[in-house]
Amino acid sequence: MENRVTGRLAAATLVVGLLVSPGALALEARIEGLEGDVADNVRHYLEGLDAAQYSRARLEGEARRRAAEAMRAYGYYEPTLEVRLAEGEPPEQVTLAITPGPRVRIETLEFRLEGAADEDPPFREAIDAFPLATGDPLVHAPYDSLRARLANLALERGYFDWRYATRRLEVRPHEESARLYLTLDSGPRYRFGDVLLIGSHIEHERLRRMLPFAPGEPYLAGELARYNQRLGQTEWFRSVTVRPRLQSPTLTLDEGEPGWIASVATEGEASYVAGPRLSGAALAATTAVTATPDSAPTVPIDVNLAPADRHQFEVGVGYATDVGPRLRFSWDQPWINRYGHGLDHDLYVSAPEQRFGGVYSMPLDNPLRDSYEFQYGLTNKDNDDTRSLEATLEGARRWEFDNGWVQHLYVRTTYEDFTQAGDSEQVLLLYPGIRWSRTRTRNPTFPSWGDRQRLSLEVSDGLWGSDADFMRVTGESRWIRKMGDDNRLLAGVGLGAIETDDFSMIPPSLRFFAGGDNSVRGYGYESLSPRDAEGQLTGGQQLLTTSLEWQRRVTGDWWGAAFVDTGDAFASWGPDDLNTGAGLGVRWISPVGPIRLDIAHPFDDEDNSWRLHFAIGPEF
Repeated sequence: MENRVTGRLAAATLVVGLLVSPGALALEARIEGLEGDVADNVRHYLEGLDAAQYSRARLEGEARRRAAEAMRAYGYYEPTLEVRLAEGEPPEQVTLAITPGPRVRIETLEFRLEGAADEDPPFREAIDAFPLATGDPLVHAPYDSLRARLANLALERGYFDWRYATRRLEVRPHEESARLYLTLDSGPRYRFGDVLLIGSHIEHERLRRMLPFAPGEPYLAGELARYNQRLGQTEWFRSVTVRPRLQSPTLTLDEGEPGWIASVATEGEASYVAGPRLSGAALAATTAVTATPDSAPTVPIDVNLAPADRHQFEVGVGYATDVGPRLRFSWDQPWINRYGHGLDHDLYVSAPEQRFGGVYSMPLDNPLRDSYEFQYGLTNKDNDDTRSLEATLEGARRWEFDNGWVQHLYVRTTYEDFTQAGDSEQVLLLYPGIRWSRTRTRNPTFPSWGDRQRLSLEVSDGLWGSDADFMRVTGESRWIRKMGDDNRLLAGVGLGAIETDDFSMIPPSLRFFAGGDNSVRGYGYESLSPRDAEGQLTGGQQLLTTSLEWQRRVTGDWWGAAFVDTGDAFASWGPDDLNTGAGLGVRWISPVGPIRLDIAHPFDDEDNSWRLHFAIGPEF
């Protein structure tokens, strides 16, 4: 037992000794005689130099060697260096007094393109963007960046037989001159060949209609990425891999130099030879590309797919001051047949409202852009002066346009048994509608930039059997803009109007109410609307709400907020007064999504001086 304790103490002592050992600390470097990027590069080369691993003489030589190498990257090939090591063993600091000496300048720049790339604009643009010119001081990094850029362009744009016919950087320190040569021989540009779909449970023709390219078009790696993204967005597949079928010895990228140019030849010319490394495209290769004598070579495209789970379940629990605790259960079937039809079901339960519904989707020729959607729903609501039981069926045609707008043209049938204040009715409504919407965000969880627009028009008439005649228009627009890293601005406006001769026949699901977490803060959920003679909420024929919020980062994922909201639902357009609330809030970007806590003061409510609002989830 005693030996075991002694052994553990010795081991602990050794670990502590290693952690605090001076040899584990990097050598601090002080630079005299240099400033700017050159001095920073010298410090960078000296980082991680462990003095404990060298004798003083070797440490001095290693520091001198690294500093000289760092300066060559900026064209200084004949510096004078004085190295002074601090006292102590091992020394904790090194001081370099540097006289840079003459700087090499560019005497010759010779960059050329051979092969089909000579007529491909991005290659010429890359060369024209080279930041140095004849007579400028030599800096190695732009030359290396140009080589890497041309190599990447060759692979991205289908020049799979590319090579550097000339790649040479000559430095003559005694002449203070440098000559840069680079010739890319691209060879021919490959074209897309046949597309092979492997492992798909969806009709191949349906997937081929989603191709952003056609066989025979010039190869672009970006088009493969776009096709990969499109297939993933369908949610039909668990995994998607789209890649060219390649095998070519020239599919290589240049190896980065270990320390820029590290040697100078006896004639005064610096040179280096870098070994190749295999590119990602070559690693993915499985067979040779094909070509015919009278046509450009082609490259087949392999698409490997794995079906998504046919049944997917999700349970969510949350809380908001509008509705209290809430539970959501969803059962999604992203595909139910070889045509890619999908069926989603959703159950939502809270104290004032319970909903069960679903959507059956039938994708058309372009599954991401065009589809038919059939919806069903059953909703029970009991909130303040509203009691309603609603059943809905809807058939819709969906289009998504190139500008991001989504259009729904639909026909909806609703049966609603309701009591709203003094109105109690049972109505069967049949009404067509059209809706346009667009949502754009960057980083959807906590957007740094985004906006959302919605506009809808619905018409009901007794001519086609509806129990109520009305025209209903709604609109909404919200914006998020981030200013710098620590400030966000949010703004929004909402509008609504109903034109009808008999408002008592309009069910609560179509009337307007304001107030709550996502409306006018400081007031209760759907507590703002006209009231009858008994003070009961009747719902409004018109709606206007606006919101302005400024957020400021406090620290890390914590933000503070200040806001003002105003709006109301009212019986006739142009209210005399709007209800306004303002307050302060806290935002926390938690692992489960943003959490919002607001304290708002209602300026137009004599009975309440403040109200707490709490919600989980992004702004939109």
